Amino acid sequence: MEFFIIRILLLTALAFIFTIAWTPLWTNFLYKYKLGKTIRNSGETPVFSQLHAHKAGTPTMGGVLIWGTVAFFALLFFYLPKIFDLEIFARLNFLSQSQTLLPLGVLIATAIIGIFDDWLDVRRKGVSGGGGLKMRHRLLIYTGVAVIGALWFYFKLDWDVFHVPFFGNFQIGWLYILIFVLVIVASAFSVNEADGLDGLAGGTLLISFASYGVISFALGRYDLATFCGVIVGALSAFLWFNIPPARFYMGDTGSMSLGITLGIIAMLTNTALILPFIGFIFVLESVSVIVQQISKKIRGKKVFLSSPIHHHFEAKGWSEAKVVMRFWVIAGVAAAIGLAIFLLDIIF
Repeated sequence: MEFFIIRILLLTALAFIFTIAWTPLWTNFLYKYKLGKTIRNSGETPVFSQLHAHKAGTPTMGGVLIWGTVAFFALLFFYLPKIFDLEIFARLNFLSQSQTLLPLGVLIATAIIGIFDDWLDVRRKGVSGGGGLKMRHRLLIYTGVAVIGALWFYFKLDWDVFHVPFFGNFQIGWLYILIFVLVIVASAFSVNEADGLDGLAGGTLLISFASYGVISFALGRYDLATFCGVIVGALSAFLWFNIPPARFYMGDTGSMSLGITLGIIAMLTNTALILPFIGFIFVLESVSVIVQQISKKIRGKKVFLSSPIHHHFEAKGWSEAKVVMRFWVIAGVAAAIGLAIFLLDIIF
């Protein structure tokens, strides 16, 4: 067990160093080809457009640094033992079919889809007044990925067990597919909504994946815990450059892939009901959007000055850094509660 702790800490630190090292190469590429974000100004979001007009042109696709590092580390330590017959390389490998192959595959596949969305945004193709995929198109993509994952779990792994903390496991049959899809779509949508201020999504995702690293380790899934650790290391390096004022943004290639992967890990660890605590800020963001839209449709009035809720606080005069750091604090406290519930559940 001591070795697994060392492996997680070592690869987390190496992921941070490696991501820091190749960030200049990627940012130079982004700036050279002017892959800057478009700030939509269609008249539907006047508060957002006014608050963020100065950010137009800031490079996006920074999420490549995160998933690119994770993919590189996974493949590197998978193939090194095949090239060099050294036990240390074999023990550093964390790519396993039972624990990390699915989340890694989902991470890369959805990241590629996210790059396409970012490219549409940069080239001002897609949504009027800006660029990128419309929300309904994103939800269709989220749902498609979730359905594939759900069918894989249900038919390939023959898994239909859902865990309720303090009450145990329940076999729910085909309802598992619906719950799986709901968790993945909600996770992806919520993380995407949180990616609106410098450092907000990156910091809250770091807390979430660190928490799931702890959960995975406690369940004896050491490869999955290492996978989470590498993501945390890469996210830490990303945050170094993403804190206000951001040098670049995560983009959908980061938020889409990491949001879906977070949901996949929650299902892999059978802790879907712990996820709302681990990702409390994401829940808060998506609920604020849903409430705002329902209120506008039914009452013809807004509940918030702007949604998601982080823009509401901006509109009230909070600085961007104040909103981000206070949301980090809330995320940390909520994640601690979630971990406490998880640990109490496995103890009792």
